[in-house]
Amino acid sequence: MDDGGQTSIANPGQDFVDEADFGTAEENPAARLQLMEGMRMAEALVFASAEPVSEKLLADRLPAGLDIPALMTELASTYENRGVNLLRVGEAWAFRTAGDLAFLMNREAVQQKKLSRAALEVMAIVAYHQPVTRAEIEEIRGVETSKGTLDTLLETGWIRLRGRRRTPGRPVTYGTTEHFLDHFGLEEIRDLPGMDELKGAGLLSSRMPSNFSIPQPPADPDLLTEDEDPLTDIDLEELGLLTPKVEED
Repeated sequence: MDDGGQTSIANPGQDFVDEADFGTAEENPAARLQLMEGMRMAEALVFASAEPVSEKLLADRLPAGLDIPALMTELASTYENRGVNLLRVGEAWAFRTAGDLAFLMNREAVQQKKLSRAALEVMAIVAYHQPVTRAEIEEIRGVETSKGTLDTLLETGWIRLRGRRRTPGRPVTYGTTEHFLDHFGLEEIRDLPGMDELKGAGLLSSRMPSNFSIPQPPADPDLLTEDEDPLTDIDLEELGLLTPKVEED
């Protein structure tokens, strides 16, 4: 629509005017209006979603031409001192109660069943050593790990089956999920606390062996390593995660 030579804001599903045509958002009011409209749309999508919203989904839903990471970073900055914060979770975004106000929710919160010490140990091993097999978990812990412990962690949605190791027996490998990052307030897996942080929190003994070290989690836990094969439908059937197909006569 012609409004006297000014560029109108694009409607949802319609491309924005290329910023190169009229300068950056800081230099041109029209560009700034388009950015603000994109932020409003993204805000609505994330607010309405029960799960973190991926940047890919935002790019599909919002008008073309927007720099989604930059837009979301700016939107997050507007929520820094609010009662809710916009947080990045892996490659997705979600609204969460500000950390210093969590006490207000205690009365309404449903008390979750606490994990056993064994489950917490296994969870930590998976987080830091992924991809890791059950046998490798047992080697690190020094004791046998029950299938029930792994099943409990799978049910929480904090760990997942990644693939199969290219070794005899093709054991299943385990890794963390985006839900794990969301629950523990991590943007990415590399934000896990390091040696000094764990010691400072009293989670590691000061008498640890001098050669003790904590492995660096992978940069991208979603990528399979060279010694892993992806899970197939046959693998999922064997693991009881997929109903076998019935051949029709």
